[in-house]
Amino acid sequence: MENSNSETLTTNQSEQSNQNSGLLERWFKLKEHGTTVKSEIIGGLTTFATMAYIIFVNPSIMATSGMDAGALFVATCIGAAIGTLLMAFYANWPVGLAPGMGLNAFFAFTVVGEMGYSWQVALGAVFISSVLFVAMSYSSLREWIIDSIPHSLRYSMTAGVGLFLGLIGLKTAGIVVESPATLVSLGDFTQPSAVLAALCFLIISVLSERKIFGAVLIGIFSVTMIGFFMGIVEYNGIFDTPPSLAPTFMAMDISGALEISMISVILAFLFVNMFDTAGTLMGVAQRANLMNKNTGKIKDLRKALKADSVASVAGACVGCPPVTSYVESAAGVEAGARTGLSSVVVGLLFIAAIFVSPLAGMIPGYATAGALIYVAFVMMSSMQHIKWNDFTDAAPAAITALMMPLTFSIANGIALGFITYTVLKVATGKQKDVSICMYALTAVFVAKLIFM
Repeated sequence: MENSNSETLTTNQSEQSNQNSGLLERWFKLKEHGTTVKSEIIGGLTTFATMAYIIFVNPSIMATSGMDAGALFVATCIGAAIGTLLMAFYANWPVGLAPGMGLNAFFAFTVVGEMGYSWQVALGAVFISSVLFVAMSYSSLREWIIDSIPHSLRYSMTAGVGLFLGLIGLKTAGIVVESPATLVSLGDFTQPSAVLAALCFLIISVLSERKIFGAVLIGIFSVTMIGFFMGIVEYNGIFDTPPSLAPTFMAMDISGALEISMISVILAFLFVNMFDTAGTLMGVAQRANLMNKNTGKIKDLRKALKADSVASVAGACVGCPPVTSYVESAAGVEAGARTGLSSVVVGLLFIAAIFVSPLAGMIPGYATAGALIYVAFVMMSSMQHIKWNDFTDAAPAAITALMMPLTFSIANGIALGFITYTVLKVATGKQKDVSICMYALTAVFVAKLIFM
């Protein structure tokens, strides 16, 4: 009798397993993509491990604008989870999403810190740019604009954001400090923060080059532990009830963001998000075999673009800078991820991370600064694709990248780079390289510099 019951139980479990497997197969088309549930889970875990640093870094940066750190932590996790699950179920892509690096720094240090707007107005600008992003994703306008912007400027925007992040990381760590004589100077390496930030960068860099799983997180936690044993980090526990999201939920000031002076800010959020997303999705598509080798078309790219843009709107509602696709997803693809099932794993892990708020509160500024410096160098690698032998391409690209950190503004870097490109091309008889879209944007940026 016992054997009969045991066999019945085994049979029921087997049927249940087959039903679950069948459901996953129907939804994510695992066989069609040449993958398995196990491969997707491993890929999802890898993607999360490589991008989970954002749940510590984003609140650290955004809190400098006066926003509630606890609410920011929850908003980061929720924004990332919503975006990633949208990508999973709507587009069936193995891509993780989270608040954009660089855009969070632009939000906190430029729009709020330098320009003097409240964080509510800055959040309103994020919301408006995200709504525009959605509208463009549901039309051919997005493809037209992307195709209209020269490749050199696209690559330089990514590199410029990297330089901007790098400067913020170096400044936060105290490695670079203000100087009345030379503008900036080397900081004091007798201070623990400078040494530990540099150590964090080196740990992450070495581990990444050696392809060690979760290199960024290991670097952040390693120097945090060193700080703890030095007595400069206080242990607050690991698990707790999530902080309230109320301080940032639906807090955007949309009317305040509709001022004429905010046009360049909205465009900066829009363009950086647009090109960063496009580049990331195309790169991941190639690695995940989502691109048709004969036609060059990417499977369900429009769905992925729509999911990404809608995620930005959702992120603004909870209190995040634009939520965007993360290039770290490529690590998950290398580990076996091929479908949205891996993104489901990532999304669920971001939801689970909400309960580790005490751990997030322990991460010191120098640890996140080391991670910022590392991410900065990764983003700067895009400059290798610029045609340096053509001055009319190289100069605008260099100006775009350099002026972002030097003016402490992504918007200013984009404006000056676009203006330089148009003027140089027209003045040297290469006006055929300038699209109608570039002429229009140049006119907008010139007006911004003169009148705003």
